[in-house]
Amino acid sequence: MQDNKQCNGCEQALNLLLKKAKDDKVETVWGRALAMQPQCGFGEMGVCCTNCSMGPCRIVKISPDGPKKGVCGATEDTMAARNLARSIAAGSAAHSDHGRDIAEALLNFVKQKRPIKDKEKLKLLAEEWGIKSCDDDTENLVAKVAKTALDEFGKPFGHLRFVERAPKKRKDIWESMNVVPRAIDREIVEVLHSTHMGCDADYRNIMNAAVRAALSDGWGGSMIGTELSDILFGTPAPHEVEANLGVLKEDSVNIVIHGHEPTLSEAMVIAVNDPEMIEMAKKQGAESINLVGMCCTGNEISMRHGIPMAGNFFQQELAIVTGAVEAMVVDVQCIMPSLSQLAKCYHTKLITTSCKAKIPGAIHIEFDEIKSIECAKKIVQEAVINFKNRTGNLLIPKEKSKGKVGYSVEAIIKTLDGVTNTFAHPSGTVKPLVDAIKSGVVRGAAAIVGCNNHRVPYDKCHVELARELIKNDVLVVTTGCGAHACIKAGLMSDDAVKLAGKGLATACGLLKIPPVLHMGSCVDISRILHLVSMVANYMDVDIKDLPIAAAAPEWMSEKALSIGTYAVASGIYVVLGVSPQVTGSENLTKYLTSDMEDIYGGRFDIEPDALKAAGKIINHIENKRKALQI
Repeated sequence: MQDNKQCNGCEQALNLLLKKAKDDKVETVWGRALAMQPQCGFGEMGVCCTNCSMGPCRIVKISPDGPKKGVCGATEDTMAARNLARSIAAGSAAHSDHGRDIAEALLNFVKQKRPIKDKEKLKLLAEEWGIKSCDDDTENLVAKVAKTALDEFGKPFGHLRFVERAPKKRKDIWESMNVVPRAIDREIVEVLHSTHMGCDADYRNIMNAAVRAALSDGWGGSMIGTELSDILFGTPAPHEVEANLGVLKEDSVNIVIHGHEPTLSEAMVIAVNDPEMIEMAKKQGAESINLVGMCCTGNEISMRHGIPMAGNFFQQELAIVTGAVEAMVVDVQCIMPSLSQLAKCYHTKLITTSCKAKIPGAIHIEFDEIKSIECAKKIVQEAVINFKNRTGNLLIPKEKSKGKVGYSVEAIIKTLDGVTNTFAHPSGTVKPLVDAIKSGVVRGAAAIVGCNNHRVPYDKCHVELARELIKNDVLVVTTGCGAHACIKAGLMSDDAVKLAGKGLATACGLLKIPPVLHMGSCVDISRILHLVSMVANYMDVDIKDLPIAAAAPEWMSEKALSIGTYAVASGIYVVLGVSPQVTGSENLTKYLTSDMEDIYGGRFDIEPDALKAAGKIINHIENKRKALQI
């Protein structure tokens, strides 16, 4: 286990709250991780199987004695591949179910005759999908787009519509490998079927199914979630927000909204600004109601409404430890079950809202999209009346930072238009970015995404990697918990240009952007796929030919495995800071870190040291530049 060091700007706040947690005699993720040591070696290597009741079976790798096959005869390759594929399918399911919920929300907006925020994006998506529109019938168009999106989950024929955004050379590779995603649910079901006891035992074939399920996430469920969220709630544009737990206010009712889906958080934004709710808070002795965002919900509402970003995955418990949170409101994904017990040690109310994610000990207020504002007000009322129950055991760290968020693909294109010579070239293209890369002013680009994990120093890996890359003129884009880490460290501020290399600093100065661009939540990695496809199509090359890379230095979830797999299968070099649980199979490990490059042009690499990871990414980018002769 590593130490708790993180970015310089955040370390003091972290240490303060860890000390308070110790003084208050409450446990956190760090203490539980320590108590878990040593962790199961069979599980770490992926050679434990519980797929049938003849097991659990495990394969002994460290000595010549002990079983080398499961009771059914499954080898280490079969076990490790099955386990990995099932995790990838689960990650794809989580992202894609999020996308389905957004599509259903879009349909509900029509039924309730509620306005959408981005009609232009609706028309462009309808045109892309071949849906005819009439300018004066937005409701009909919204309904058609929503139903078409929902069909992507279970249609019996054809392939996913967003696959057409990929370059032709990429689609040819997918077709040759028979991994073009058909319908989202079908790909996830097929992985679960093929990895059932007595089915697929060929690790390569198992991984083919897993790749197709992952692609159905990146080029399907996640992309649907992103595009339709923009249509519903507005396409993000750059603006400044505050970040870190210092955004909590001592004199206000603090509500932390945590999870992933924007339907709940959008309703909460409306509810906390309702005069009736504000007046109720004042009657309880508070100055106002302070809504802040945690994890990917924090990304969602910061980039559309400027709501402060309280923190990432490892800060959810620390927010409650401050003693200043009246309610933590959660929906789905990355919510620690420990929160309900922790909340009882303070006055915080933990409120679950999704039938998919209930936690014993929490208050459950089911979120109803049809009555979204009423539900949100009920939740806010719970928080407001809880203000009087605050004790004097408060510690809100002073540390907070500022940075720019909201670089959607549309916002990036608009920014690039600002330096386009419109007399010579059309606007609305990625030409200025391509020119900067070709000239070498910007050497390439890297995505830093993912979670927090006790196996590596908290936040430090995100921040050190980003700093080293921008110092070497590599533009960084980021989402999810990586984005929280970067904004807390000041890397999304205009001042961060001082940390960039001369070339990148020049480009950032011209475009008036920070060297690390915030592109949203974890489903919004689909924005990155869209952008690299636009660049590849403009340069008439495949994605694998571009001087780009990706990294997940602190990943931990099944969603991250799905993301990494669809990125590799899209032709991207992906560096992981934490090894997947596959090392018990030398063949599968080699497949992921070497063979996939021969097939897809992308591969996984494992490097826990952030500076070494940066070196590998820079070498990869320079090799791609040489191949392109730029």
